[in-house]
Amino acid sequence: MFYRFARAIVRLLFLLLGLKKEGIDKLPPKGPVIIASNHISNWDPIMVGVALPRPIHFMAKFELFNNKFLGKLLTALHAFPVKRGKADRKAIRQALKILEEGEVLGIFPEGARQKVKPDAQVQSGAALLALRSGAQVVPVACIGTENKFPLGWFHPLLVKVGDPVDLDKYKDKKITSALLTEVSEEIMQEINSLLDK
Repeated sequence: MFYRFARAIVRLLFLLLGLKKEGIDKLPPKGPVIIASNHISNWDPIMVGVALPRPIHFMAKFELFNNKFLGKLLTALHAFPVKRGKADRKAIRQALKILEEGEVLGIFPEGARQKVKPDAQVQSGAALLALRSGAQVVPVACIGTENKFPLGWFHPLLVKVGDPVDLDKYKDKKITSALLTEVSEEIMQEINSLLDK
């Protein structure tokens, strides 16, 4: 209930700021989906959350939950903590549970905010979850949030959704670090292709 109310209010704000959307119809209407997005601003998960029609459960850095009020707010908004820099088994289990229930998981393959497109800094979380769950991975690009709020947002704000990444060729392969790197790079290439268009 709170999620829908907050989402409606924030969506109105973004519409007033001129938020545009492309390719929204490419998001599967049901079933488990991993939203893999670029990450240049703290506004990115909010913008993706209001642009896409399905509720999204975002992974958020563990440190944000140290503040009790912020932690409760993020939990109410379907976010859950993940410890970066290591394999957080609890977060992985929670993410897989979300996907098993046919919900949408939001993740940033870059692992942290990046001012420029990364080359070798892609994290393997999205690839691991996709290969273990069989969920579709949908690439998303946030454009315009690198500008400072609010005056910088007189420039276009855009959420672009790409076609689901075809990972069928990997489904019978053993999950290794090399495979995770390969799949992670493919996912990031799809995200970057949306930024280049």
